[in-house]
Amino acid sequence: MIYFHIPFCKQACHYCDFHFSTSLKYKEELLQALQKEVTLRANYLADKAITSIYFGGGTPSLLTAGEIEQLIGQVAAHFEIASDAEITLEANPDDLDNAKVQALRHTPINRFSIGIQSFYEEDLRWMNRAHNALEGESSIKRVQDAGFENITADLIYGYPLLTDTKWKSNMEKLIAFDVPHISSYAMTVEQKTALAHFIGSGKTPPMQEAQSAEQMQMLFDVLTQNGFEHYEISNFAKNGQYAKHNTAYWQGKHYLGIGPSAHSFNGKSRSWNIANNARYIDGITTEQFAYEIENLSREDQFNEYIMTSLRTMWGVDLEKILREFGADTEQHLVLNTQPFITKQEVELIGERYLILTMKGKLLADYIASELFLIP
Repeated sequence: MIYFHIPFCKQACHYCDFHFSTSLKYKEELLQALQKEVTLRANYLADKAITSIYFGGGTPSLLTAGEIEQLIGQVAAHFEIASDAEITLEANPDDLDNAKVQALRHTPINRFSIGIQSFYEEDLRWMNRAHNALEGESSIKRVQDAGFENITADLIYGYPLLTDTKWKSNMEKLIAFDVPHISSYAMTVEQKTALAHFIGSGKTPPMQEAQSAEQMQMLFDVLTQNGFEHYEISNFAKNGQYAKHNTAYWQGKHYLGIGPSAHSFNGKSRSWNIANNARYIDGITTEQFAYEIENLSREDQFNEYIMTSLRTMWGVDLEKILREFGADTEQHLVLNTQPFITKQEVELIGERYLILTMKGKLLADYIASELFLIP
């Protein structure tokens, strides 16, 4: 799978710590660099069959339909894009006007990830989102009316303005649109963000763990009661319409990240491009790559598999552990999992799969960390 990081936004959301710029100064040069990086790194993935292309950011919906087609065409020149490949565009609601949606119909884009976050005007202003509540609703309708069926939408919970009543309303409104996939995340406070500064200066209250836990439980209950399958901690799908791209990531498949700050993974190592637009462009242009690489130890590979797989409904495969890490590691894992099984936070299914219970899902990161191998 291939990921494109498009590092441009109209404005900065207060909570966001992804790499982006609100200036389009280097847009043309960056698009050329993205295409060149595809060429330069065409041999990174051993498997040339691409089942997923994902445009993330930043705000990739700032690109024109023609620019998106050029990038996909560059991938097609060096890889084999599967006929049923999932090609996703992250989009802000305010970008999805009628002209943009109609133009995208003539591109290979076949899935939208729409950043709704909330249907309440005051919440969107607090987050400093670029769109308003009406644009959130109309963008979903417009994409559906244009014939796109594969849609996911994002919601955020666990922040001071969000009462339980508002949270339930947000979920119910999105359910009413009949989108087949919903992603939802707790508000987190990242260092060096505007939100962290506001909390530190007392301008906004800190996030409350109890609120996040309660609203996370509401999320599980409301969506599963409305026909969604909870297939990953933060992701829900109807009728098996799981996100191919994200599912591949959680299952440890290899991927190539193109663009500034983009990460790549080939099973043995992880690399990430520099998070600076000008230096990224210069590095690609001169073929002097500006990136860092981390070679993954046996313990790193094990821990990463535990962290990602335990978040999913498929869980940890003990046969895979035995096959790839040996009997001692498999026995170590089974032994360390026993206390969580006793507390009904983890289930052992068919003597092969370790899966989080509903109770365990609220403690997913903690449980995973307790199962890690320590070098």
